[in-house]
Amino acid sequence: MDLSVIIVNYNVRQFLENALTSIGRALEGMKGEIIVVDNASDDGSAEMVRAKFPGVRLIESAENLGFARANNLALREARGRYLLLINPDTIVQEDTFRVMMEFLETHPAVGLAGCKILNPDGSFQLPCRRSFPTPWVAFTKTIGLSALFPRSQWFGRYNLTYLDPDASYEVDAVSGSFMMLRREVYEKIGGLDEAFFMYGEDLDWCYRVKQAGWRVSYVHATRIIHFKGESTRRSNLDEVRVFYGAMVLFVQKHFSRSRTGVLFLRLGIFLRAAAAWVSRALQPLLSGVLDLVLVALAMIAAEWLYFGHIFSYPAYAYPIVWTVPGLMVVLIGAASRLYSTHRLAAFRAAVTVVLGYFVISAMVFFAKTFAFSRAVVLISGMLSLVLLPGWRLVVRAWGKRGSEGSSDKTLFGSRTLIVGCGASGQEVLRKLRARVDDGYDVIGFIDTTSARIGESVAGVEIVGSVENVGKVIDERRITDVIFSTDELSYAGILGVIGRSTRRDVNFRLVPTSLEAIIGKTRIDDLDPLPLVEIEYNIHRPANRAVKRLFDFVLSVLLLVVLVPAHTLLRAVGIVRRGGSLDVFIAALGEIAAGARSFVGVETDAVGRGQRGGPYLGLRGLTGLVQVNLRADLPADERERYELYYAKNQSFVLDVEIMLKAVLQLLRREGDHPWQK
Repeated sequence: MDLSVIIVNYNVRQFLENALTSIGRALEGMKGEIIVVDNASDDGSAEMVRAKFPGVRLIESAENLGFARANNLALREARGRYLLLINPDTIVQEDTFRVMMEFLETHPAVGLAGCKILNPDGSFQLPCRRSFPTPWVAFTKTIGLSALFPRSQWFGRYNLTYLDPDASYEVDAVSGSFMMLRREVYEKIGGLDEAFFMYGEDLDWCYRVKQAGWRVSYVHATRIIHFKGESTRRSNLDEVRVFYGAMVLFVQKHFSRSRTGVLFLRLGIFLRAAAAWVSRALQPLLSGVLDLVLVALAMIAAEWLYFGHIFSYPAYAYPIVWTVPGLMVVLIGAASRLYSTHRLAAFRAAVTVVLGYFVISAMVFFAKTFAFSRAVVLISGMLSLVLLPGWRLVVRAWGKRGSEGSSDKTLFGSRTLIVGCGASGQEVLRKLRARVDDGYDVIGFIDTTSARIGESVAGVEIVGSVENVGKVIDERRITDVIFSTDELSYAGILGVIGRSTRRDVNFRLVPTSLEAIIGKTRIDDLDPLPLVEIEYNIHRPANRAVKRLFDFVLSVLLLVVLVPAHTLLRAVGIVRRGGSLDVFIAALGEIAAGARSFVGVETDAVGRGQRGGPYLGLRGLTGLVQVNLRADLPADERERYELYYAKNQSFVLDVEIMLKAVLQLLRREGDHPWQK
């Protein structure tokens, strides 16, 4: 037998399925075997392997044995001339195994080798070739000098960042996510050291290979994708602690004579932990300072709005007026853990503002020397009620929109391309449209050739081919690219990703089962869930009270600003009577009176339950249907959007919908939302 492929899995079923599919393709025409050791997963991994990959040898462990012990179980049963340890959160090219085996055949002095590894965004994964963590190398890695000076041969030795990733050469060690070993080497040095639970065992194995007289090589001629750290995220391990603990164990095992080196390493770990603590401490501090500044600005703006100018108070008052209200709000926020556990909690911030201004009003009542204007306090409170929750909502929305790492859904749909416009690509599109909150705004299809560019498939334009996908990404400001693996080879997928290494794009894969979208740090279920609920959020008295308060406060604020400005602009002839601004102001009047809402359903008939269904809210200035409106939006999808909104309505959701409507208006993507 040519090759034994060994995978240790822990709770990454979707990734494992994709990995096994790509490995099966790479093994075609070869005599090989696949052994999966499942470390007591509870996500259905073992059941999936038995059902979909009956040819795979499955070893089920009743407990999480760790990486080393689990691999050793499989190594003892493997029969191949070459042994490959590979992570379940990887994807290999069709030629990967052949290229690696040919390299070992033509380089008999090499006992163990690893290939080029890419991150899901196409960037080079640094740990795929490394130096041993000698005391100095470990210290420079731990203290951060290797990251500060990556091109330095003195400081950048841990990940060999001063070497060309597009060349092959001998190294100290390769990544444990892909290690191909000769059988005779394994028989000489044995398996992985089980003293390492996770991390460090690959370094130790490579060290022992070199100690036995063999070389370790990095091979750039083929590449894989590694969704790094997926198993760790699904465990209760402290990843940083385990990593540096493994580094200490390695140094103590192989460099125990160097007490100074171990001391340096422990010092580096301490400094790294201290830096992490300072970073965590600065975040709540910055949030509190921002809130303090915003409350002060709200006081200044309120004074200007009410009096027409600032500095209307005595000079002695301003140090107090501009600081005490903000300090009061921040102190109440700190007591409610707004700056620790709930730093971006918009609703908690709104409650903090209400409580803070209640206390401020009481203080003004007793401190007559500062009771200049209750109206100013009221206006500044209304402004703060918008500003403090507002910046949190913007940060959350922006983070979701631009960060692959976020697991939360958002209405700010990522501008998305689907690569593959055949049956499976169209099915992906259909499933994306069937879900309300996946956050994908499909801009177009990418075909395998350029012959059909400009045509439409399922109402979506074919905007490019795999050859010019980089140009399409730039021109259309794409943030997500979804590959249908049925229509493009894994080598083709890696080729597209490899050509896009400097683009800020999230690349995602849909396995052949079409069950999920696999991304860098997120898996999105594609099967829609039934919207059958006993109670909708829109029915809850607290939700309706908050929604009504928000509608009233914001509409009054806008009317206070817009009505005088509109009167002035109409007097000088800049705007005409009956224009869009008139319509918008009239709509604000209806919202202030409670007849409409900023966010709601498309028509009054739906909102008042005249279809015989549940109450879904007032007619909205905008809403889920309005911000997702397109020419081919069918009635059942409109109803799904309306039901989703009623089921999940919240203050945060309302603000997200409004922000998306404003962005669409600024981009001129449709008519004014208040004209719907």
